[in-house]
Order: sequence, then structure tokens, then C-alpha cells
Amino acid sequence: MSSTEGTVGVSGSTGIAAVGEVEAVYLKIAKRIMPFLVLLFVMAWMDRVNVGFAKLQMVKDLSFSEAVYGFGAGIFFLGYLLFEIPSNLFLEKIGARKTIARITILWGVASIATMFVKTATWFYIVRFLLGAAEAGLYPGVILYLTYWFPARRRAQMLGYFMAAIPVAAIVGGPISGWIMGNLIGHAGLANWQWLFLLEGIPSLIMGLLTLLVFVDKPAEARWLTDHEKQLVITDLKVDDQSAGVRKHGFGEALKVPKVWLLTLIYFCLVSANPTLGFWIPTIIKGLGVKDNTTIGLLSAVPYIVGVIVMVLVGRHSDRTLERRFHCGLSCLASAAGLVLIGVFAEIPALGFAALVLGVTGVLSAFAPFWQMPTMFLAGTAAAGGIALINSLGNLSGWVGPYVVGWLKDITGKASTGLYVVAGMEVLACVLIIAFMPRRAPGATTGK
Repeated sequence: MSSTEGTVGVSGSTGIAAVGEVEAVYLKIAKRIMPFLVLLFVMAWMDRVNVGFAKLQMVKDLSFSEAVYGFGAGIFFLGYLLFEIPSNLFLEKIGARKTIARITILWGVASIATMFVKTATWFYIVRFLLGAAEAGLYPGVILYLTYWFPARRRAQMLGYFMAAIPVAAIVGGPISGWIMGNLIGHAGLANWQWLFLLEGIPSLIMGLLTLLVFVDKPAEARWLTDHEKQLVITDLKVDDQSAGVRKHGFGEALKVPKVWLLTLIYFCLVSANPTLGFWIPTIIKGLGVKDNTTIGLLSAVPYIVGVIVMVLVGRHSDRTLERRFHCGLSCLASAAGLVLIGVFAEIPALGFAALVLGVTGVLSAFAPFWQMPTMFLAGTAAAGGIALINSLGNLSGWVGPYVVGWLKDITGKASTGLYVVAGMEVLACVLIIAFMPRRAPGATTGK
């Protein structure tokens, strides 16, 4: 579907000339809000996965086993599970500005608090609190984008937002590696303590900035003219109507079988993302790299490739309005990469190439996946349903890292656990292709 075809609803209600005009307004909106959203998620992702770099020394300092590390790194997602849905429902009532500011400030505090961990129990508690604090950010942004962009643009916008994960790794990896390699024992603090302190402070600053610059909906944007606001509001209304009949209440969302299917799919799909995020430094070290600074630099490379591919996949998915194969085949690519990491463990160059494939595949799956829930849900159902899918699905972020750590304690190899995660990615692909519809039930084509 071409861009013009995708905007027939606009031209039908405001005139052919308005089609290009409204698209120009969306470009203006994207330039205004997307960089800030990306920066927010960069901070969140760095504070979530920097424990992978801290592990290079923290595990030895605190006498943690690999299983203790994997369990603690992943228990983050239990906090996510318990607080994600309330946070997203609350966002719909009080707005994104206050909700996201609260989330950002609290996760900054929890991240800094990790520097004081002494025992496994306190490690589990702080990681749980970090997850509870961050709960609601990701599904909140997915919901927030529906307030600003029609369906034909959301996968691309979500692709830009998800680019924060590779950007965080590209920026955060070298920074974390440098801190771990150079701030050893300064002011009586271990290098991993400096890591949590220095990477937590920017989150506090971003939380305060959110209160100053965030705007909840187009009607409230002072940087849009009245005419621009009306164009966007009208187009979004037409887009909502063209999506067909969808569930609007949270209780109704719970009765939709495909919501639970999407939860299972997301549980399998997302498993590779935190698993790789928490274990990349260890995987690279296992390929023969010993210097922490070099590990930090190399950890950025898979995400440099990933950010390019995920944006291209999101853009192509929007242009064709095809979600199943874009998402499913991306999961399959990630599974192949995870398996090949183990197969080529003794051949560093090929093992590293497999790591790049594993990261790129899972990142590319996210943007098309998150267009599927809004095929069936709107309003409060979308707010709660998206949070339900994300929170329950993200429990695999607890299971995956723990399984890798547990099996590494038993077998001495991280690759054994990676094979398990690869199997979950294959299952996600099968479920998507077999059971997800080509487009929303009752949706119009715009032609």
C-alpha cells in the first residue's frame, strides 16, 4: 500500500490537498516527541542491563553463583508483572506526562541503590524494585503513540522508539566498559558501584525534564497550530473508525482469546532480548576477549546493525501493512543466531557474527508485533491489554537469564541455555504465522 492509499481516510474528509499537509504535520510531531521518547528508553535500558557489565566484577566481589546472578537479573520482570497493568491504566486517567515522570525518577533511584547491594537477598530486592519502578514505561509509550499517530505510521514510530535499545547498547556499552575498566577502587568504591551511580543520575534528570517538556495529546500541544491540531484529530478519528469494531473495556480485553495468544507469543518472542542484554558481556568474554573496555566496545556492534535493520523492517511493515511475516521471520532469525553462538563458540569471528544475528532478529520483531494488539483492542482495553501482554510476556526475561545461568553452573557453557531460548523464538514464529490474521477483523482497506 502506498502512502497515498494509506491516507485515503484523510483525503475523503478534508480534501486531497490535506493528505500531504497532514503527513507533514505527523513528520513535525515525530521530530518533536520521538527523540525525547528514545532518550527516555535509552536511560531505562541502560539502567536495566548495565548489571551485565557489573557482573564482570560484582559476582566475584559478592561471591554470587551464575544462577544467583541470572535469577537476580531476571527478577526485575516480576516487578514489571505486578505493576505494569496498574501503571498503564493510571496513565490513561492522569496522562502520560505525570506517569512517565514518576516512572523515570523512581527507576533512577532504584538503579543507584544497587550500588549498596551486599547479599543475594538484597540484590533480588533491588532488582525487583527497579522492575516495579520501570513498569508501565514501554506499554505506556505504545499507548501514547496511538494518541498521536494513525496505524499506518505506528510501526515505524515504534521502530524508532525501539531503536533506543540498540542506541543504549551503542552508547552505554562503551561507557559501561570504560567505567568497569578505569574506576576501580576510586573513592573507596568498586568499579561496579561507580557504574550504578553514574548511570542512575541521568535518569533522575530525565524524570524532571519530562514534567517540563512532555505533552499528553495533540490538542494540548502549543507547538501545533489550531489548523494542524484539527487535521491530526480528524485523521486519527477516521483511522480509528476504519480499524473496525474493537473491544474498548479492560474486562472485555480479558475475554479476547487472541490477547492471551499474543501474551504467549510475546513470552517466547521477548525471551532473547533480556537474555542477550544480560549475557552479552559474558558471551563476548567467552569468545576470548578479556579487556573490559574492549568488551564494552564490541557489545555495541550487534546493536549498530540491529538499529538499522529494525527501522527498515518497521518501515516496510507499515508500507505493506503486513505484520505476521515481518515479526515471525525476525524471531526465526534470532533463533538461528542463538543456536549458532554455541555452534561457533570456538571460532570467535563466526560466534560474534551469530551474536549480531541473534540481537538483530529479536529487535526487528518488536515493531510489527505491537501492531497486532490494536487490531483487536482500543481505549481502556488497549491500555490494559497491552500492559497485560507486556507484563506477562516479559516474565520470560526472568526465566531466560535464570535458565542460562543455571545451565552454565551445571555445564560450564552459556550456549546450553541459549538453545532453550532459541526454541522459544521458533515457537513464537510458528504461533504468529499459524494463528495471527493478516489484518484486523472488520477493518477497511482504505481502497
